[in-house]
Amino acid sequence: MLQPGLTTAQRRIYNAALQLFAEKGATQVTVRELADIAGVARGTVYNHVDSIQGLFEEVAVTLATDMNQRIVSSFRQQNDPAAKLATAIRLYVRRAHEEPAWGNFISRFGFSSTALRRLGAGAPVQVLMDGIQSGQYRIRVDQLSAVVTMIASSVLGAIYLVREGLRTWRDAGSDCAELVLRALGLSEEQARALATAELLPLPEPRLG
Repeated sequence: MLQPGLTTAQRRIYNAALQLFAEKGATQVTVRELADIAGVARGTVYNHVDSIQGLFEEVAVTLATDMNQRIVSSFRQQNDPAAKLATAIRLYVRRAHEEPAWGNFISRFGFSSTALRRLGAGAPVQVLMDGIQSGQYRIRVDQLSAVVTMIASSVLGAIYLVREGLRTWRDAGSDCAELVLRALGLSEEQARALATAELLPLPEPRLG
């Protein structure tokens, strides 16, 4: 599901677009298909959509903004940067399992869409910076972009394992979080404890 703040018709169109883009790509979707999946008239689609490419970018931006906001909300009960990072990684993998269209969209366009690259900006980068500055992570600030890419690749890999039925979301998410934390300098025991701690559900989207 995409975030609230949209009309009912917009939400149905966006969710249908998410499904179709994930299945067919950004350039193969037609207005007729979009209307059929959304359960609205083609005229309604034209009233809300300037172009299919423009809709793709809107969906990607909305998806990235929504997920980053919800990840930040999940940090409210945590102060430890490593715990926050482990939580974020596991929530991405969990959501990909619970919302297959979302997971497919992320897997397909995570590196190719400028808008989706926002998923690795903002809060995730701040969490990494907090860990570096506190001395928790044994990496240099100039390695930040490489670390973000490593984490993104690892998360997409974990999502792939879940989508293919090779691992459960719990195991894939915990393994990914543990290995990332160990790569950043935490001990095996610390990383494992954080990666297997209780995981609360992803907070609901903000209203408005």
